[in-house]
Amino acid sequence: MRRYLLLIWVCLGLLLGLACHLAGLPRAAAWAWSAAALPVALHVGIGMARTLLGGRIGVDVVALAAILGAVALGEAAAAAVIGLMVAGGEALEAWAEARATASLTALMARAPRRAARLEGEAVAEIGVEAIRPGDLLLVRPGETVPADGVLEEDAALLDESALTGEALPVAFARGDALRSGGVNQGAAFRLRARSAAGASTYAAIVRLAEQAAAERAPMARLADRWAVGFIAFTALLAGGAWIVTGDPVRALAVLVVATPCPLILAAPVALVAGIGRAARRGIVVKGGGALERLARIRTVLFDKTGTLTPGRPRLAAVDADPALGRDAALRLAATLAQGSTHPVSAALVAAAQARGIALPAPDSVAEVAGGGVTGTVEGKALLLGAEGFLRSAGIEPENGFGVAAQVAAAAGSVAWLAVEGRPAAAFVMADGLRQEAPRAVRRLRALGVARLVLVTGDRAAAASPIARALRLDAVLAEQAPADKIAAVRAESEAAPTAMVGDGVNDAPALAAADVGIAMGAHGTAAAAEAGDVVLLVDRVDRVPEAIAIARRARRVAFRAIALGMGLSGVAMGFAAAGHLPPLAGALVQEGIDVFAILFALTALRPGADEAVPAALPAEAGLAERHAEHAGLRRLAEELRAGAEAIGPTPAARPALEAVERRLRAELLPHQQEEERALYPAAAARLGGVDPMAPLVRMHAEMEGLAERVARLLVLAETDWPGAAPELRRTLFALEALLRLHLAAEEEMLAGMGAEAA
Repeated sequence: MRRYLLLIWVCLGLLLGLACHLAGLPRAAAWAWSAAALPVALHVGIGMARTLLGGRIGVDVVALAAILGAVALGEAAAAAVIGLMVAGGEALEAWAEARATASLTALMARAPRRAARLEGEAVAEIGVEAIRPGDLLLVRPGETVPADGVLEEDAALLDESALTGEALPVAFARGDALRSGGVNQGAAFRLRARSAAGASTYAAIVRLAEQAAAERAPMARLADRWAVGFIAFTALLAGGAWIVTGDPVRALAVLVVATPCPLILAAPVALVAGIGRAARRGIVVKGGGALERLARIRTVLFDKTGTLTPGRPRLAAVDADPALGRDAALRLAATLAQGSTHPVSAALVAAAQARGIALPAPDSVAEVAGGGVTGTVEGKALLLGAEGFLRSAGIEPENGFGVAAQVAAAAGSVAWLAVEGRPAAAFVMADGLRQEAPRAVRRLRALGVARLVLVTGDRAAAASPIARALRLDAVLAEQAPADKIAAVRAESEAAPTAMVGDGVNDAPALAAADVGIAMGAHGTAAAAEAGDVVLLVDRVDRVPEAIAIARRARRVAFRAIALGMGLSGVAMGFAAAGHLPPLAGALVQEGIDVFAILFALTALRPGADEAVPAALPAEAGLAERHAEHAGLRRLAEELRAGAEAIGPTPAARPALEAVERRLRAELLPHQQEEERALYPAAAARLGGVDPMAPLVRMHAEMEGLAERVARLLVLAETDWPGAAPELRRTLFALEALLRLHLAAEEEMLAGMGAEAA
């Protein structure tokens, strides 16, 4: 606010002095202009003293000398114009930095404030500061665990994503240690506190975030990097002009045109322009300093859950008893899951609904916190839950059953279904890769980011497939918040480092990094406050876009400075030669400033490395084709199931004929429509020579395989033993190619939808 008031004061003084001058009152005009300029000189002097105490020297010393010299030599008008330049530049810089905040109040707001303590048969509501080791606490559904302690119930289910980044709730048994910060996802449970709330895990995370933010050194102004050399050059030129001519006004003229307003103004204007461009893309950058640091990033560390993955469990695969079948197993499990609020249950229901499976109402549903669900569906007794839940009911998975599920479980979790006391199906749950993540990683590589690392609190088995799919350089799994800070600092020693995350557990690392980038659309307020950059759009591909915008703004700032100071250098030469008196020099310098500012504003335009394919028009049908991909993925599952069902007898032929009809009714029309409208529109956006050729070639291969399936089925009518082996190979090949094609197409067209524009 002080800087804005100073600017207003200078403007009023200039106008008053001009009015006095026009009224024929030169003395009053001089007093008004001097009164306008001197407070600016005082302000600059105080700032210069602070800079010197900090061990640096700034270019403001030239402006201070010019103002004081102009007043002393009777060039008050020139002094006022210089004051306007300085005050205006500082006001603009203050506006840019006003967007910054180092407050972590949101993180504090998430911390639990109340707790329920059991005192005999009574429940007392207390403040968390009153918790003492040994207190017996009651944690109700939806409440946050207020302190570290030991579980005193048979089971509990906690959402620990704020602590570990793990998307799936974690089950605990009696005697397990629980950490504060987890959210109760099941029934109420009792907890024996082991420590006071101030010594809890969550409180430690808050302190780590505050400490990491406090230890980050503030960034010096861009202008100060050339301060010593520029000041020395100006002093030599002004002093030389004075010595040679004996005229101090000649030296003043040099100081006036040397006033480094292009240094003071151009950089903040370009950075503010970059901040504005970023904001229009849903990227909030907290100040010019953050933008300037972002432009120098060479290493990026990613959290996993909620950053590279959506953070929500989904059904990845189904392994069912052939006698029951996959769809029938999913129907039973999803029907029972309707009576549960567990995230895995919600994923099963969503998967069944996506496949168009009608779900009847279950009977006698009972949910066991941390275990699973029991109930009756159409007269059949069902159990749905973790493997331990089935074992506790005396049900053992049969030898050989669920091998594929157990292999896949290395990167996810498995929900088991038992029907009438026998295991019937296994549902593999996973937190899939964000669709735009591969493109984001490739673009970071293209921008020159040399090292990409996955840093997560999740298990190595769950993190490694994500890193492998994205071709990241390293994986650091099972990282506590303190470990993440250590990883960030280790990377920062080698190169400027950014950390991308969304959870409370990421907040300390975000604060410790050179630039913290928070996924703010669905992330926690703690991450948003600790980060220097907040992505309001829930897309990780905004990370490379933010870096590209920052780099262009920084380049424009440097070029504006170079042009402005180059012109100032020419003007200094004319002033030293006596061709520019102080007032004229001040006006010339003002013109140079305007030019530098206008050039700096070109940062509002996107650069070549910011190019993003334009969104496809609605008539291209991208949304419709992608919506059909869910059905095509189910078709791929049927291809695999059909291939697995082929045996020595033609019993599977009717089902295979149904699959072949679906190929003709769904797959081939889908591909024809893509080649008619979608691919030509996408090719026009992507540019180059026939960029969609690989996808079209896949279409041709799939059409050939579909035709081969049809011919083999005809041959199978008379020669099943001869046709069956080749039919099995063809179905497996078609399934693999179809899955690969869907993934490749979605990745190639990522970012062309209206939601990404």
